[in-house]
Amino acid sequence: MFKRRQDEYRFGDLALDDDRRISIVRPRQEGEQGVWADVRVLIRDLVFATMFVALVIVFFVQPVKVEGTSMLPRLHDGERIFVNKLVYYGLPPLERGDIVVFWFPDDPSKSYIKRIIGLPGETVEMRDGRILINGHELEEPYLDPRLNTGRANLPPIYVKQHYYFVMGDNRDHSSDSRYWGLVPEKYIYGKAILRYWPPTAVGLIAHGDGPFLAEEADREPRFVTDWSRQTR
Repeated sequence: MFKRRQDEYRFGDLALDDDRRISIVRPRQEGEQGVWADVRVLIRDLVFATMFVALVIVFFVQPVKVEGTSMLPRLHDGERIFVNKLVYYGLPPLERGDIVVFWFPDDPSKSYIKRIIGLPGETVEMRDGRILINGHELEEPYLDPRLNTGRANLPPIYVKQHYYFVMGDNRDHSSDSRYWGLVPEKYIYGKAILRYWPPTAVGLIAHGDGPFLAEEADREPRFVTDWSRQTR
């Protein structure tokens, strides 16, 4: 005559309302809620991770494709690298030997990648293919002699404040400050920090193997590369 409601449970003479310590557990419902809770947490984490990566790319690093052979043997045509965009704001300050990307002074719609050779306030000169900074020879152990056979001369060039003298590592085939002049500091928007393509060449782009002024080389450890063992 009177049917007990399906959701009304009794334990002996006690109803659910008689003892607050009694709880109903529905395994199937609990399991479904647990799965959806995990999915929501995963989606939330993915959203935050995507936002973080986007912020890093926008404000800190930028992917760049290397075009041309002017930076051989350090960087090859078609390789992809990350550059530190904070150098645009002076973090860290630019130093001799840094590999930087910048807008080409004669056509800012184009980007170049070169190595900083002369700093503001210095005088850069080339004698018989050798670079001199304020009269002191610059030692560059990262250069491949097979790509630097020229013996050109360049009259002294004074590097103005907030400007830099840049050159490619492949001196025989590089369009750089020797031909079109200095690079304004405000045009430099990144410093090479990491190669991420191709996978076989993934790694940090070291800047600690020079160049050194002659008197600095006598005080600091030198890094010499045997290019004869390099494979292509």
